Amino acid sequence: MGFLPNFDGPGPREDPPRKTGVFRLWEMLSRDFWDLFQAGLLALLGCVPFFLGVGYSMVTHTVLLAPLLGLAGGAAAGPFLCGLADTVLRGLRDEPGLWWLVYRRAWKRNVRSALLPGALGGALLGTQVFLLANAGALRLGGVTMAALAAGILLALALSLYLWPLLALMELSFFQLVKNSALLFLGRLPRSAAALAIVAGYLWLALRYLPLALPLLPLTNLWLPVFPALFLIYPNINETFQIEEKLGGN
Repeated sequence: MGFLPNFDGPGPREDPPRKTGVFRLWEMLSRDFWDLFQAGLLALLGCVPFFLGVGYSMVTHTVLLAPLLGLAGGAAAGPFLCGLADTVLRGLRDEPGLWWLVYRRAWKRNVRSALLPGALGGALLGTQVFLLANAGALRLGGVTMAALAAGILLALALSLYLWPLLALMELSFFQLVKNSALLFLGRLPRSAAALAIVAGYLWLALRYLPLALPLLPLTNLWLPVFPALFLIYPNINETFQIEEKLGGN
């Protein structure tokens, strides 16, 4: 029972429409920055074994170590990448809750299903990066180098949708890959823009590593993942009616 009398006529909207474009992006960033930062930092730390493993294989020039260490590092990174995607998606749905409690629950729920795509993706990506970095020593031709670069972009393209889908639904690995590919191609302009953000961030970080290294704890992985998922989330929500099923706003 309210304390104020009821008057005839339209009242204020209880659920105002969401902002769009840069206004929505800024609204989420100002509200959820700390949550995004923490999830992104954990994701970056989760990827450290992969970076170290692939780096070690390159330093020792041992090609067999690249897929093996990439597999182990990718398996370790998978649950944390899924946790970051879950955090961004909850912000996009305006879902309330204490971040750490929600993150920990989602991490435990998805850890087993994230191991396989993380491991296979890490092995594939680690091998491609090793071969591309050692193209001169291995005397790889221009066509082979272009194919390796395209393979890296393909892996990143699939991962754009794979981790959000894994955080949202219980699907087999093959269903995840299939749906990720279909979603990427079905909304190609937004998907390509999201891929450009993630790939450009990683390229700049590697290209200017000495300068970027001190900034990585701050920018970590939230900086590329947040705008990328912001772009492709409407594709996912429209296709699978996520907010309608979960009771989102």
